[in-house]
Amino acid sequence: MARRLRGYFPLIGWLGRYNRRLFASDAVAAIIVTAMVIPQSLAFALLAGLPPQAGLYASILPAIAYTLFGTGNTLAIGPVALISLMSAAAVGEVAQAGSAGYISASITLALLSGVILFAMGLLRLGFLSNFISHPVISGFITASGLLIATSQLQHVLGVRISGDNLMALGLGLWRTITETHGPTLMIGLPALVFLYGVRHYLAAGLSRLSFDGRVTGIVVRAGPLIAVVIATAIVATLSLDQHGVSIVGNVPRGLPAFGVPGGSLALIEQLLLPALLISIVTFVESVSLAHKLAARRNERIRPDQELLGLGAANIASALSGGFAVAGGFSRSIINYDADAKTPAAGAMTGVFIGVITLFFSSVFYYLPNAVLAATIIIAVLTLVDLRAIRETWEYSRHDGAALVATLIITLFLGVTTGILTGVTLSLMLYLWRTSRPHSALVGRIAGTEHFRNIQRYETETSPYVMILRVDESLYFANARYLEDRVYTLIVEQPQLRDFVLMCPAVNYIDASALETLEAINGRLRDSGVRLHLSEVKGPVMDKLEKSRFLNALSGEVFMSTYHAWCKLKDRSRPPQPDDKQQMQTSSTPGQNV
Repeated sequence: MARRLRGYFPLIGWLGRYNRRLFASDAVAAIIVTAMVIPQSLAFALLAGLPPQAGLYASILPAIAYTLFGTGNTLAIGPVALISLMSAAAVGEVAQAGSAGYISASITLALLSGVILFAMGLLRLGFLSNFISHPVISGFITASGLLIATSQLQHVLGVRISGDNLMALGLGLWRTITETHGPTLMIGLPALVFLYGVRHYLAAGLSRLSFDGRVTGIVVRAGPLIAVVIATAIVATLSLDQHGVSIVGNVPRGLPAFGVPGGSLALIEQLLLPALLISIVTFVESVSLAHKLAARRNERIRPDQELLGLGAANIASALSGGFAVAGGFSRSIINYDADAKTPAAGAMTGVFIGVITLFFSSVFYYLPNAVLAATIIIAVLTLVDLRAIRETWEYSRHDGAALVATLIITLFLGVTTGILTGVTLSLMLYLWRTSRPHSALVGRIAGTEHFRNIQRYETETSPYVMILRVDESLYFANARYLEDRVYTLIVEQPQLRDFVLMCPAVNYIDASALETLEAINGRLRDSGVRLHLSEVKGPVMDKLEKSRFLNALSGEVFMSTYHAWCKLKDRSRPPQPDDKQQMQTSSTPGQNV
């Protein structure tokens, strides 16, 4: 029972060794992360179309909930740009931005995402994320970064535009560019330039001055905090809010009300698909980040357990008035650089943000939205990886096409359509590739026991023996392709007497493929050709032994292809009329490999 509890609640394991040294390290990291991510949390609430306090609410209980279930020592949970954009796109379809219904729908979306993630964790369904290819994810993230950056330009310019795709946003900016608000631009543009310089040039400068890499990382990531403090002071001193500069305004003091969102059944039905997509993206991005950070310290995470942690975080966010959350790249890197030792650092960050929300929320009153938009733009531009398009295209035309298609559709049709297209393309690419498995006629490298592709190497072959290596597991989608390939080959070699199917890469044979093998065996036998198997893996052999296939096999199952070659290469005598009976009675299945 204790082991089972430890499996579902990893903190039981590390709490036993928690001491003052670990507490001090985690507390220092939490203080640094709190200071750095509060502007980011406010900004991502703006991106999600919600009041700024929602970003604070989404940074308190979710961080604590993840500590109970998560396995990443430095993964920091909270609002992130991509999930905020997806949330805004989904909720914008069912409610008017700024309305009470919009807030309620955002909370409901977070709850649905949390329930889906938690259920996937209980059912150990983390493997499902593997069906989304990295090129597709790369295309989706790059397009989302461009959409986010474009959508935030309106706050820097002081204009108002609408739209959820690049064309609509671009036309909106073009039509309103002459309405640019001067004071807002004078705040937003310097913030953009400052943040860009800090991110791209300050690190190099500090490195030349021999600053420690970890210190440099923290200083560079303090850029948004510095920009927020300076801009807030300028706006407050010059009363720029009275001159039309948009500010955060009053942030309600106090902790969020705790309760279950009251979404209707119709609303749940409308948000279910977006919630599923957000859950998938949340898991893929968060677990990828957690893996990278854990690998730096020779630690390990458990993906299925991460589903529970992320699910609990989103449920906690919904119950406390927040919106959908995930593992944030910036806040996680800050947490790592600040030397957080355990997930307790995340819980402490949540507590510290709660204290600030409870007692010091008034300090955000004069914070200009233009600076928050600038922090978003600089943050999301790191998501844009145009170089990956060229590299992926050069390596694989199919993956490159999937990446480009996902990118274009996301840019011009919106994020929901883009991710749906990406998932569909991933599955179609997988089915297409595996439905046409690579196979090669092989021959023996002279003087060795190795067999290689006859089109790539100089090999020994025989007109009476053909060896076909199959480089893919056999299942319903590729069974017919294999059958056609075999029949084409035997027609091209009329002297053939023995056909060997070499199976070192075959990890699975499903029922459809088994029927195909039976059909191939019968067709070859009728043509006077024996069918043999070689290098069959143990689990595959176990399955075959439960079927009737081996009893009907006209040839043998060989331990190695070399053994098959040695026995069959000199068998040049055409079979006699009574050979078919003998072939069936003398065949003996080989041993498991």
